[in-house]
Amino acid sequence: MGFFDKIKKGLTKTKKSLGNIFPAFRGVDEEFYEELEERLILADIGVETSLKTVEALRERVKTQKLREAEEVHEALKDILVEMLEVGDSALDLDTKPAVVLVIGVNGVGKTTTIGKLSSQLAGEGKRILLCAADTFRAAAADQLEIWANRAGVELVRQHEGADPAAVVYDGISAAKARGADVIICDTAGRLHNKANLMNELGKISRVIDRELPNSSKEVLLVLDGTTGQNGLLQAKQFKQIAGVTGIVLTKLDGTAKGGIVIAVADELQIPVKYIGVGEGIDDLMPFQAREFVDALL
Repeated sequence: MGFFDKIKKGLTKTKKSLGNIFPAFRGVDEEFYEELEERLILADIGVETSLKTVEALRERVKTQKLREAEEVHEALKDILVEMLEVGDSALDLDTKPAVVLVIGVNGVGKTTTIGKLSSQLAGEGKRILLCAADTFRAAAADQLEIWANRAGVELVRQHEGADPAAVVYDGISAAKARGADVIICDTAGRLHNKANLMNELGKISRVIDRELPNSSKEVLLVLDGTTGQNGLLQAKQFKQIAGVTGIVLTKLDGTAKGGIVIAVADELQIPVKYIGVGEGIDDLMPFQAREFVDALL
């Protein structure tokens, strides 16, 4: 099953929210725009982004004199693709080592995402070192070690309760000594309203900046596709403290409302880099805006 088919299956709930507005197309009138706006909001695209989308469509219909359902449909898809294409969706791994810091609240699938990403990068011939900086959660390092073994990559860990920034420091030292290409750091499931945990994340970032000042650095925020608008709130908070460079949307398995990524990309100007569409090690897929929107609509 390819990207399009997996995404189409994963967006079942979002597609249901949007409904079959175009097959029942009666022409472009105020009722059409109001119904479209309501359905976009129900699909978790968010009020602000939904209003912006409808206004952009109004303008495009007017200036391009669009009348047919297919023309309006394609115009809507183009607008949503443009909203999603806010930056490079590929990882920046140009330096050796490069750093990928994976952040997000508890239960969103950070460790699983790291395992899948590690497997992909190792398959491309890169030497990967995982850093178990989630020292707050019992068995977090054990879970990461299982994924490290599965992906055939190296792991640096300390005891439960250790200073996360110290673990990252050890990981960077090990990566330099072993010639690793990419360091991927797991972090605690930081609740976005817990100042102490967010401060800890800032401390980790400062260690990376001090020890690898010229390295490529990705900060990937993992969002659970089932959480809807709460994901936008999380993204705003994490962007403020951690300088998020990309979004990973997980659990896009038919129960999710995947429209939230459009709101995050548009409102925060953060590109989506990966989508998780299942539990398999190959089910983390590089994001493709056009295919995502085609599957959505």
